[in-house]
Amino acid sequence: MKISIIVATYNNLEFLKFFFSSLKKNSKYTHELILHINDGSDGTLQFANKNGIAFTHSLENIGLCNSINQAASLATSDYILYAHDDMFFCKNWDIYLENEVQKYTDNLYYLTGTNVSKNNGLINFDCGTIPENFDEDKFNFFCDKDESKDRQGSHWAPHLVHKELWMKVGGFSKEFNPGDGSDPDFCMKLWNNNVRIFKTISNFKVYHFSSVTTRKKDIILNNGTKTFILKYGFNPRFFRKYYLKGDGFNVFDGKLHNPKMNLNMFFDLLINKFKYLYFSLFK
Repeated sequence: MKISIIVATYNNLEFLKFFFSSLKKNSKYTHELILHINDGSDGTLQFANKNGIAFTHSLENIGLCNSINQAASLATSDYILYAHDDMFFCKNWDIYLENEVQKYTDNLYYLTGTNVSKNNGLINFDCGTIPENFDEDKFNFFCDKDESKDRQGSHWAPHLVHKELWMKVGGFSKEFNPGDGSDPDFCMKLWNNNVRIFKTISNFKVYHFSSVTTRKKDIILNNGTKTFILKYGFNPRFFRKYYLKGDGFNVFDGKLHNPKMNLNMFFDLLINKFKYLYFSLFK
């Protein structure tokens, strides 16, 4: 199974090298890594050329959504895996994905890895904060021993979809540049195209150094919640809770279904409609 791994990077060479090393070390198959390099004056361009890594390039930071879409345009495999440049992939991650993909007779699925981090991960487990102090043995031991179940409804990176599906929904939506809200928006577009399998694969673990790139001082994040409400009539949290059933990290139990209105959902939706009205009047 060959995968096109799509990554946006912005002068983050130390982490990118570490991410690349995990792919070389822990992949069963040979995959296609494609970067979009924003700026690249830190040596990222030279690193990509030296290692034969395909990439698109912009002289300045064009934002996550535009970056990912440009890189994805070079994908040659049937599967697109969106990842971050500050991740470390576990051993045999691609075998776990291959085993999962083989279960389906169509392409209507969205599969994510289990995000492990010191803080703010699906699983919080401290293995370090930078490549220099990353405890790889500790991470490997945790991956071997952890018995967490597959989970329902995640929209976290890394995520894998079939290329046909990616192209059908148009990749990431540029109105969410530089990136806040782009993941739930992508999932909402998939939902509107009849995807009902949103599954987090427990064995496919990645250690995430917590969005190093998006914390750069010159990146001013967009108001993704506002954009999402104006586009869909409710916020990303509402979508996660009532559509993806992922608000409480529920164990995966099969295909999702259209949400059924209840009292809690009604009141949450009413609040969202007031927010929609407010944002519409005061854009």
